[in-house]
Amino acid sequence: MSSRRATDPDHALAVPLAALALVALFVTALVTAQLTASKVLQFALPVALPVTGDALVLPGAALAYALTFFASDCVAELYGKRTAQAMVNVGFVMNLVLLALVWSTILAPAAPTSVPADQFATVLGASTNIVAGSLLAYLVSQNWDVLVFHRLREATGGEALWLRNVGSTATSQLLDTVIFVGVAFWAAPTVLGGDPLPGAVLASLAVGQYLLKLAIAVADTPFVYAVVGTVRGRRTDGTPTLGD
Repeated sequence: MSSRRATDPDHALAVPLAALALVALFVTALVTAQLTASKVLQFALPVALPVTGDALVLPGAALAYALTFFASDCVAELYGKRTAQAMVNVGFVMNLVLLALVWSTILAPAAPTSVPADQFATVLGASTNIVAGSLLAYLVSQNWDVLVFHRLREATGGEALWLRNVGSTATSQLLDTVIFVGVAFWAAPTVLGGDPLPGAVLASLAVGQYLLKLAIAVADTPFVYAVVGTVRGRRTDGTPTLGD
């Protein structure tokens, strides 16, 4: 049986179904964030806050991108640091694939019945500053998230899942927010000869984005517990995984 499992393609690389689903969620949320980054969202607040005022203003990518940290924390807890880091690296490559496919479509000739080419490019063709900011923020924040998650796991002896979920996500989302807003709306426009956003607007974007991400990090903690508990329960009750 063991020799058969070693040579049979159906068993050579058995992948847990939960792992496949979490990686799919991670990559889907990641590429969605890349496509929605150029839209700026505004949510009214019942009370005015310092810096943000009576509304939270943030890039559209913040909603989808927050899901990537939920997925990466679940993967890190269930399958370990190396698997989570591999997923982050695969996600980065998929971001590049997305950009290549989108821009090849933008540059291809449009049929007379197509949506206007300029509108298509405006909606899907992220500007250089957005691409630079999102890719750099992704590399730093996602790797930091995995690192902090496992440092906290070691420090707590595997207990207090809520602490490593919120702690790793809160710090990595802060890095992501500062890098993305700083590069996309200040550094890159300055280097490329454009007009960077005023400091007050940058601060409002950063604070609004981070507050929403932090709220999502806290709110998704019960769901992290649910996913981890369900997957570990399926492991112990003999439920088959993909590839078994």
